[in-house]
Amino acid sequence: MDKQLIANTLKKVKENSPKRNFKQSIDLIINLKGLDLKKPDHQVNMPVTLHHDLGKKVSVCAFVTPDMGSKAKEVCDETVLADQFERYKAKSEIKKLANKHDFFIAQASIMPKVATVFGRFLGPRGKMPNPKTGGVFPPNANIKQIYDKLIKTVILVTKNESTIKCLVGKEDATDDALIDNILTVYNALVQKLPNEQHNVKSVVLKLTMGPAFTIGKETESKDSEKKSKKLKEKAGEEKPKEAKEEVEPKNKKESPKPKKDTSKN
Repeated sequence: MDKQLIANTLKKVKENSPKRNFKQSIDLIINLKGLDLKKPDHQVNMPVTLHHDLGKKVSVCAFVTPDMGSKAKEVCDETVLADQFERYKAKSEIKKLANKHDFFIAQASIMPKVATVFGRFLGPRGKMPNPKTGGVFPPNANIKQIYDKLIKTVILVTKNESTIKCLVGKEDATDDALIDNILTVYNALVQKLPNEQHNVKSVVLKLTMGPAFTIGKETESKDSEKKSKKLKEKAGEEKPKEAKEEVEPKNKKESPKPKKDTSKN
């Protein structure tokens, strides 16, 4: 995907979206085609780590053993120790925890227990600790590195529709950072698709409260305008000729009508 096309579309998004009293998100929407989501190899469920942060607070909760509790508390927004799992017997408490955080990480040795207690609530939300993001870690892991990676991570998922939606930054981020994040997501996704870029129908950008703009559509519109202009010019060349044919009869002097013969025989 061309950087200049992305830059042009970003400009249109920012110029044509209503101003709000908060910093709106830049949303990336990738519409896919030619996929059968019933086939596992056509489904998408993958994390992508960006080079630039998303400009928003990302909350991380850690499940660890007591001996790692202090390390986790220094970094994560909330820490739940393995011997505290019994507190989460009520469904309402687990749901509250699941909705409270964006990511959950866990010490590998207690993952079976995490799955038993929290799995039925975190799983459907796509929030189970994920080894692909470093979210399942050994006792000697650097939790700060895991945290720093997660706050720049987006999850690409196709659920019941062939569409990927994710945040790529805030409206006050630099264009360079936004373009880089967009390309990072796009390139990672294309590599996952069975027919790569041929499975991409369109790529759209929008602000949270603004209209959507398709990347590359500006060029298509200009081409259409050029064709339309040529057609109008061609029609304009033929029009005077037609007009002349219509005007000429009106400009001709009408022949005097013959006088009636009023003389009597």
